[in-house]
Amino acid sequence: MNQWQIGKVKITRVIEMEVKGGSKFILPQATRDAVKPMTWLTPHFADEQGNLIMSVHALVVETPTKKIVVDTCIGNDKQRSIPNWTNLQLPFLEDLAKAGYDRQEIDTVMCTHLHVDHVGWNTMLVDGQWLPTFPNARYLMGKKEYEYWDKVDSDDLNTGLMDDSVRPVFDAGLVELVEMDHRICDEIYLEPTPGHTPGHISVHIESEGEHALITGDCIHHPCQIDMINWSSSADFDADMAIDTRRQLLEKYCDADILVIGTHFATPTAGHIKKNGDKYWLDVS
Repeated sequence: MNQWQIGKVKITRVIEMEVKGGSKFILPQATRDAVKPMTWLTPHFADEQGNLIMSVHALVVETPTKKIVVDTCIGNDKQRSIPNWTNLQLPFLEDLAKAGYDRQEIDTVMCTHLHVDHVGWNTMLVDGQWLPTFPNARYLMGKKEYEYWDKVDSDDLNTGLMDDSVRPVFDAGLVELVEMDHRICDEIYLEPTPGHTPGHISVHIESEGEHALITGDCIHHPCQIDMINWSSSADFDADMAIDTRRQLLEKYCDADILVIGTHFATPTAGHIKKNGDKYWLDVS
């Protein structure tokens, strides 16, 4: 578990899984030979052989008035196209409780986008039914994001997610569709970062002059900070995603803003730095 304090806001990482290798299907350009020269990735984000290290985790953002879960991982009991994500039986809720958060106390769930590894714990299987995991929360989803996924046929990666992880919380009357620049509370607002999906957003935290940004998947892995043009196989619009990434890095490089990656392995957060025309993530 990692934890950060941004002014009056506490951010806590709750890990569902952290894995090495097996990520080529998401970032096909990140071969071992291509990754090894990026020595700054070692040891946190890649090993010496060039295998990427990635994490699936949720981030609990606690403000003076809100307890917000940003992205809800893969979830237990879900049937997915990726074998290692199928029918999981992981202690995510127990780990959430160990971090100090009972699921009944969460008042807001924010989905940066509607992919399988970001909405899974929206629901849990109870007596054969998918019920809201956080029954006292408002589930915030981007209006543009939802309208896209509600109309198109899911691709192989995301098959089933609307039926088992999104529509059940709609049926429970818990969903609020929001604009891409929505403000959740005084300290938290959304930043549009489209490309990976049509309505993808990142989450900006600002309190007492301090700032943090939860990326979502506009940056899947820190290697994309160095190699901006490396695209995710799951990108909706790769060119748009590259442009978004470039703008984000330029905006926040050498700035006093903590960047918290939604799939960045431990230590998960750092500051964007620029050396010449190259960017990197300083986790010192």
